[in-house]
Amino acid sequence: MKEAGMYFQELIEAVSKGDADAVVSLVKRGLDEGVEPQSILDDGLLKAMGEIGEKFKNNEVFVPEVLIAARALTAGTEILKERMGAGGTNAIGKVVIATVAGDLHDIGKNLVKMMMEGVGLEVVDLGVDVTADKIIEAVKEHDADIVALSALLTTTMAYQRTVVEALKDAGLRDKVKVMIGGAPTTQAFCDDIGADGYTADAPSAAEMARDLVS
Repeated sequence: MKEAGMYFQELIEAVSKGDADAVVSLVKRGLDEGVEPQSILDDGLLKAMGEIGEKFKNNEVFVPEVLIAARALTAGTEILKERMGAGGTNAIGKVVIATVAGDLHDIGKNLVKMMMEGVGLEVVDLGVDVTADKIIEAVKEHDADIVALSALLTTTMAYQRTVVEALKDAGLRDKVKVMIGGAPTTQAFCDDIGADGYTADAPSAAEMARDLVS
């Protein structure tokens, strides 16, 4: 393809603006002109989300902008899946995601879910106020690689520990990685409860999840 650098820059800008139609059009154009699907994903779509993630961390953009960018990203990855004949079955890994029992917040969880789907993971969303029993049931049913737990309150984040302990009791702890997130959570808390990963924002969570399954 002529001027590949310019093509990827256009794609990155379209994702950043949340222009899903332009993203779809550019992804199709790239594929038609022989750009490798993996390159479109890595050098275009994921690079764009990485840049958005950095801006989000620096308070240069906020949740609404990240959400529309994530939707544009998802629209692009759907085209890649169709063209590659994956039909969504060639996910790089499977994540069970939930906001833990007693907590009804879902914006952060939903954002993480979209980002994870954007990097090629299949995500089973259990919703909010989810008990450890339901999480264990889902891990078994879907043969999950990762459990991602969200808690937005200091009173509910302790339940993330409950889930980790329940996974141990069920004999599943060695089979899944546990990621935690949410406003009150920290790396120190992650270490304390024996989880595998903590991130402060959705783009970082998607990157970590991809690393954990690769």
